[in-house]
Amino acid sequence: MGSCTAGGAYVPAMSDETVIVRKQGTIFIGGPPLVKAATGEEVTAEDLGGADVHCRISGVSDYYALNDGHALEIARNIVETLDPPQKFQLDVAESEDPYYDPQEIYGIIPQDLRKTFDMKEIIARIVDGSRFQEFKELYGQTLVCGFARIMGYPVGILANNGVLFSESSLKGAHFVTLCSMRKIPLIFLQNITGFIVGKQYEREGIAKDGAKLVHAVANADVPKFTAIVGGSYGAGNYAMCGRAYAPRLLWMWANARISVMGGEQAANVLVTVKIKRLKEQGKKMSKAEQEKLMKPILKKYAQKDFPFPDKTTTRMDLSALIFSKATSSSLIIVELKELWTSGLLKKIRAIFPSLEKIIVSYVIFSSPIRA
Repeated sequence: MGSCTAGGAYVPAMSDETVIVRKQGTIFIGGPPLVKAATGEEVTAEDLGGADVHCRISGVSDYYALNDGHALEIARNIVETLDPPQKFQLDVAESEDPYYDPQEIYGIIPQDLRKTFDMKEIIARIVDGSRFQEFKELYGQTLVCGFARIMGYPVGILANNGVLFSESSLKGAHFVTLCSMRKIPLIFLQNITGFIVGKQYEREGIAKDGAKLVHAVANADVPKFTAIVGGSYGAGNYAMCGRAYAPRLLWMWANARISVMGGEQAANVLVTVKIKRLKEQGKKMSKAEQEKLMKPILKKYAQKDFPFPDKTTTRMDLSALIFSKATSSSLIIVELKELWTSGLLKKIRAIFPSLEKIIVSYVIFSSPIRA
């Protein structure tokens, strides 16, 4: 709400979560007078360390407040997600339907995976009341992070809105660590082509920053669930809690695709290699020959893709696997098998009246959650 200068600048920088007020709060090691004296540079306090700088560029602050009242409202929302008692017990609220109809998801998801869509639109049709407290909204915007509730249960959501840059990787690592400390289950919504590539990004340390996100996901000791809602390719699959990173369950929507790289990219790489070899021999490859080489590769990729549940049931599927009232492990294992073999949504609706909170606790607690 005010200025944090010199040693005081480290207080918000070292905090778990930081709120800064627009055109009011500032964070800098040295203020404008000191900067001018030391370097001759003339700069305003807002341009040096204001809300836009630290929410959009540096990432030091996590929440952008319009005024003091807005800042206090954000602070209350943060306090609501703070660490529960030592005993692992979620603060379950009354369930609400999403404000936006989940059936609208069909109109949001494009048939062509190369076309982009806003993952916040999907989140709004999954979470209770369509309410989503976004974390670092203005920073690393290709990864959406935030807190919400599904069927009353608190969750932390990470969703892709493009390739992962250093900023989005660091943001994701920070958010996963917060959820792990506060014992909040994590939900990953994957639509990821991977990490950004190129000379500039390698020099800026994308490998190092990406590793921080992968490390945070691998070490998170809370329940993790993954839904692949689009493409899932390369190292991006690792960072977003792919199968190798032990999510309790992993779903694929009917439009989803997963592989080391996309079919077109794989085919193009092989064609490029072939062209290079022929060139060394003084030969050329015609367009028709290129297409002939690519066709079986694309066909194989298409055949290996495996669709999974209906998009509009994701909310029910997730809520049915986050937490439970006491039920024996053996019964739950049987129920779990039946759910998958007889149709998940139909089965859930059938047994909801008899089980107040249908959740497969065996799946959740199959590996202990450390205090």
